[in-house]
Amino acid sequence: MKDREIAVVSGLPRCGTSMMMRMLEAGGIPALVDGVRVADEDNPRGYYEFERVKKLPGDVGWLPDAEGRVVKIVSALLPQLPPAWSYRVVFMERAMDEILASQRTMLVRHGRDADAVPDAERAESFSRHLDSLFGWLARQPNFAVLRVDYNSMVAAPQGPAAAVCAFFGGKLDTGAMAGVVDPDLHRQRVAPGR
Repeated sequence: MKDREIAVVSGLPRCGTSMMMRMLEAGGIPALVDGVRVADEDNPRGYYEFERVKKLPGDVGWLPDAEGRVVKIVSALLPQLPPAWSYRVVFMERAMDEILASQRTMLVRHGRDADAVPDAERAESFSRHLDSLFGWLARQPNFAVLRVDYNSMVAAPQGPAAAVCAFFGGKLDTGAMAGVVDPDLHRQRVAPGR
């Protein structure tokens, strides 16, 4: 990675960002995490989060600490990153039905109303957000983006791990990265043909 370049894992909530953080860490990029949000039933291997990220754009004082490391930033916050740095973003994508099912399970587990917003409305909102975000990212000269399909990664991790390695200059340990993927954690699945 270059000077003033930060590796970022992003995507919608529940799309495999924590798994990709583990993969990149295993591959050789140190993760910027603080351990505030601990592992639980929804993410038994941990969330790999850094709380100060959530204070963007007001708090950017942590960005020098992120240089040469990888940090997880939810997709809605990517446009809040300052242009003084370059960002190499691995953007995780997942079948929308699985994202919605996973979010629903998490809401129920935390005692929240999973039906407060209908799935169709959430899916439409997410789709609009992603269309807008990818349009914005395409116009940013300081963002390089690799889109990675979560479902493909879980089914056959070697190929996507190699693509991620190439995106970071070919110096990561792809075997270690692929070894992190645990198909047993792919608990919300879209039925074949959907």
